[in-house]
This record gives sequence, C-alpha cells and structure tokens, in this order.
Amino acid sequence: MRTLFLTFVAVAMFGQDVRYNKAGEMALPKKYREWVFLSSGTGMTYASTAGGNPNFENVFVNPAAYQAFLKTGAWPDKTVLILEVRRSDSKVSINKDGRVQTEVAAIEAHVKDSARGGWAFYGFGKSDTAKLIPKTADCYSCHLQSGAVDTTFVQFYPTLIEASRKKATYKETER
Repeated sequence: MRTLFLTFVAVAMFGQDVRYNKAGEMALPKKYREWVFLSSGTGMTYASTAGGNPNFENVFVNPAAYQAFLKTGAWPDKTVLILEVRRSDSKVSINKDGRVQTEVAAIEAHVKDSARGGWAFYGFGKSDTAKLIPKTADCYSCHLQSGAVDTTFVQFYPTLIEASRKKATYKETER
C-alpha cells in the first residue's frame, strides 16, 4: 500500500506537467508561468542580428524538477523547461532607453521523458500543442556539446550553478 501511495505521489509531482495528445504532440502546460523562473536573457541567439529590438528569453521549470535538481544536481525524469521568447521594445511609456518585454514570439520546451527516448525539444510557436523537433536538428547536438548539466544550459541559470557544482554535475563550457 505504501509503495502504491509513493508511486501516486511521484506521478502527481513529476508527471502532471507533461501531456501528449494521440498524435504524440506535447500540450503546452497551461500554468507554466507559475513555475520556477530560472532566468531571462536579451538578444541570446546563435546567429548575429542586425540591430533592432532583441528578444527576451524567459526560462521556467516545473517545480518538482527544480526541487529535485537542488537536492541532486541532476534533472529527474519528466523535467520540463519552457523557453518563452518575447519581443522587446524601447521608449515605452516613461521608459526612454531600456528594453521591456512585449508579446510572445514563440514558446519551446526541452523535456526529459524516458518513456519517449530521453531529452527532446518541442516548438510551440504560438500554438497550444507542439510536434517533436526532429532529433537531427542542431539544437540536440548544441545542447549535448554545450550544456553544463545533462544537455541543459545551467550556465545561464545563476540559481542552479552552485547546486550543480556542489553535486559535481556541472560541466565547464566554453566562454
């Protein structure tokens, strides 16, 4: 009975945020903005841009995965990292020089799901469902090569760097 209860609790904690439809598309977690906020960056891109207003990138992780990471320095199965890309603008209202976030440009997910082959990426755009990004896409090799912890960019999440270094799971990456 105790094992059944613990299994139920584990599913409730870790499995509640990852849902797929019959076509295998991932459903966008409805309350991801209530998750743990890991970091925000502006103008983070793999390619150079020609001026303009750089995007903001906000990263959220499901709370159970965050708590497990703090204890172990590793991401548990059913970890969901949401990347919310927002456009930016300046000279908005009383702001004269800085950048503020505006509308959502795209949403992506980085999901650890052993039942579906481990880490995977999903691109939502502005939709509520997303197809798996093919494993041949550059994001997989880049994250494998440059991710500080388990194919994730913990090097950009200041609140997790120390936890992963203490647990010796942090891999130094190139600067």
